Amino acid sequence: MHFVITYDALRSWSRSIASLTLAILAVASPSAAQSPTPPSAVRDTLRLGPLLEAIERGNPRIEAARATARAARARIPGASRAPDPQLQLGLMNREFPNLRPMDLLGMTQIQVMQMVPVAGKLRLAGLAETARADATDTRVLDASADLRARGTMLFYDLYATDGTLRVARDTRRLLQDIGELAGKMYQVGEGRQVDVLRANVEQARMQEDLIRMETMRTTMAARLSALIAAPIDAPVGVAVLPRFPSALPSLDSLQQLAERFRPMLRAGAQDVNAAEASARLAEVEIWPDLQVGVQLATQGGPTGPQRMGSLMVGAAIPIAAGTRQRQVREETGAMRAMAAAELAIMRAETRGAVAEAHASLVRARRLADLYRSSVLPQAAATVASSLSAYRVGGVNFMTLLDAQMTLNRYRQELFTLEADEGKAWAQLEMLTGRPLVDAHSAQPVRPAGEPLQ
Repeated sequence: MHFVITYDALRSWSRSIASLTLAILAVASPSAAQSPTPPSAVRDTLRLGPLLEAIERGNPRIEAARATARAARARIPGASRAPDPQLQLGLMNREFPNLRPMDLLGMTQIQVMQMVPVAGKLRLAGLAETARADATDTRVLDASADLRARGTMLFYDLYATDGTLRVARDTRRLLQDIGELAGKMYQVGEGRQVDVLRANVEQARMQEDLIRMETMRTTMAARLSALIAAPIDAPVGVAVLPRFPSALPSLDSLQQLAERFRPMLRAGAQDVNAAEASARLAEVEIWPDLQVGVQLATQGGPTGPQRMGSLMVGAAIPIAAGTRQRQVREETGAMRAMAAAELAIMRAETRGAVAEAHASLVRARRLADLYRSSVLPQAAATVASSLSAYRVGGVNFMTLLDAQMTLNRYRQELFTLEADEGKAWAQLEMLTGRPLVDAHSAQPVRPAGEPLQ
């Protein structure tokens, strides 16, 4: 069997090889001379700082927490004030139906009664309500921190997805070039049909991955829009990574910050204070409150109206103290124990969560540094070596393809590791109640897989 290679076919084949060589070299070298992609060339960029500000302004959950705090604060004055006095007007011994006072017996009286709490009940009630209001105020900060953490997690998921999408699109273009080359080589008898089929399968698989990742991005964008109360279909720009601190904080310092500043722990401590004040109030509830009253009356007499007055003092008799007041003591004592136990649980869980987030931060930082310093350069060198060997027939087509796909997978994993580091910082910020990353800073937009500066 003889193959005839025309000049046009040979020239087309040469152009394809040159195009493939340039494409692979451009994608293979992480330090290739490429300027960062301008934001306007892709889409509007999304920075973390403005996103968090939009969450603070627009999320209704924060406004609901603030309204709850205002309502709790408004209950304090009423709890520390005595009940309103009671005013009574009496028309006694009246003729019916005209209600004229009967001779010598008709009387008109007015009475004022005031309940006077004893044993410091009003002060203790005010302390309990103040502690509850303080806890509710602190939970506004906790709700804000939780929403900021959720928004930040979505932001870094979006960043990782944007990065992997950029690598996947570059890979798809490369696979198209490889497929065209394999097809032309097969047409002139220098290639194998299995190479063409493998290239087509890889293109289809990459298209499937792109569809899946684009759907994931749409979902993440919708969730971010929901957090800021924006339309679900509002455009969301490409996430830009903020600058992370160069030094990692120690675990002990993070534990101390969390113990001191985490809003959830502060609210839990204020709940314990409220429960203790309620328990002290229940201890004195067995003491009956006083009822003090003044009564003025006017009655007709033979020489004219007669005016008289009365002073009244009374108190409730706690005949059911065993089933009422003492049971309230049991209830408030149990509530105090529950609040203390819940605070202990939150502290233990916070310590564990801080340790876990710190370990995730260290892992992501170390692996990302390893990828930038070793894994990616070695993978790129493998691609360059495979390309050189392929051009002289030293390796087959699939060896070159596998080397390039491995490099692209490492680039995608680097974006994921950078996002994991951002998530760990966000988790630590939520746990410590302190800002640890400058959310308004930004890394320059860079070609896919290029290391951070």
